[in-house]
Amino acid sequence: MDFALNAEQELIQDTARAMTARDIQPILDAHDADTPLPKPALLEIYGVLAEQRLMAPRLSADDGGAGLKMLEYGLVFEALPPVIAISLLAQECTVARIFAESSDEQRQRFLPDLLEGRKISCTGTTEPDVGSNPREVKTRVAEDGNELVINGTKMWITNANVCDIINVTCADGVDDRGYSRLRRIVVERDQSTFETRHIESLGLRQGHLSEVIFDNCRVPAANSLGTSGDAAKVLTMTWNGNRPLVGLAAVNLAQQAFEAALEYAGVRKQFGKLIGGHQLVQKQLADIETLIVTSRLLCYSALDAMDRGERANGTSAMAKRYATDACEKAISEAIHVMGAMGIAQETGMEQFYRDVRMLPIPDGVNGILTLIQGRELVSIDAFR
Repeated sequence: MDFALNAEQELIQDTARAMTARDIQPILDAHDADTPLPKPALLEIYGVLAEQRLMAPRLSADDGGAGLKMLEYGLVFEALPPVIAISLLAQECTVARIFAESSDEQRQRFLPDLLEGRKISCTGTTEPDVGSNPREVKTRVAEDGNELVINGTKMWITNANVCDIINVTCADGVDDRGYSRLRRIVVERDQSTFETRHIESLGLRQGHLSEVIFDNCRVPAANSLGTSGDAAKVLTMTWNGNRPLVGLAAVNLAQQAFEAALEYAGVRKQFGKLIGGHQLVQKQLADIETLIVTSRLLCYSALDAMDRGERANGTSAMAKRYATDACEKAISEAIHVMGAMGIAQETGMEQFYRDVRMLPIPDGVNGILTLIQGRELVSIDAFR
């Protein structure tokens, strides 16, 4: 067991940090932190990421991706601004899902512009009353000659307001257990009509979180992916990878908050000395660092387990659940260290707190992740 990064991994991490500081953060800083990033600005950032093949980090180089191991991808992901990391996750997961379920002809039609960052994509699964159990989706697809007709609503879809392509999870009937039989349909905005509505949210406000309405949306039949019923398996495979990545986005925010609190403790004086010299403040800083380090290592461990081919359902759920909770606590404690300055907008601490509070929600809320981990322990499903 080796807890140290090797030279190649350190280079990957350093390169990602430099790319963020040089090419991505200035674009974010040039726009209002509380307003969704304009599509041209997001495409500019996607162009930067595409140069590193990060539109498809999980695909091999032969297939147009970066061919990264999941741990290597995690090192890059942690270095990205979380609002961009979550947008990238929506894009690259859609690419991975289309690749996994499509024919060669479909890959040639859909993927080149996505791989080059010229178009933006997303996946539409969650609905107004369907979240943790995708087999309950109510969005329906029906065949009508050479077309498919989609009716339904998707909610909380990252990238949807600015997307060119949305990979929609639909139901085309029920299986022998009474569950919705899932089917993926690629909907192209320039060919099919659907409506999107931006959702104002607590944090990650430069991102694009949307409701999507399909009202007799007509799509070419050739845009149907895979075999009906296969979509649930592909969803689970990508979710397992996503969860530790989301945990690392929380680590990014907590690390920034910790560094700000540590710096403040070295300049702020009370009771005749720097507050960093008081025992309670030292304990607060030690607790914050511990929460961050344990979160990071647990996420790295889950990603490394996937690279080794281990079953990842439980470890992935555990990593995201722990990291998002722990990093929220870490940021809250960092705000306490800074006192009144911790709640002032000028320090950015309140934005860290709002942003980290968003992260327990995507790719499985923490309550469901607890039950997934429990199921892996006792081999009994608690929610069916």
